[in-house]
Amino acid sequence: MSITVTFIMRDGTARDLSAEVGETLLDVSRKHDISEIEGACGGAMACSTCHVIIDKGWYAKLPRPTGEETDMIDLAKGVTRTSRLGCQIRLTAEMDGLIIRLPEEAMSLL
Repeated sequence: MSITVTFIMRDGTARDLSAEVGETLLDVSRKHDISEIEGACGGAMACSTCHVIIDKGWYAKLPRPTGEETDMIDLAKGVTRTSRLGCQIRLTAEMDGLIIRLPEEAMSLL
């Protein structure tokens, strides 16, 4: 099943992207060539280079981050109250219309 996720790019432009239920936000960013989301560890939650900012209206609707994710987010640049790791958000049908923002700056491990 396909849903739509809106990525707000660093320049403020919005990109409505098709995503499949079961994919992670990191998967979606790679499928659509969003190079600003690195995901250097390949989604193993061993880095913070897939840091995204969840729209405030959506944040409470998502499963809560684990303690391990929260610890890893602390290593990212530009962390906000609604920061998450894109590799840890697995899309469901209820997330159709999800809005995320790319942080102003990101840490690269490559």
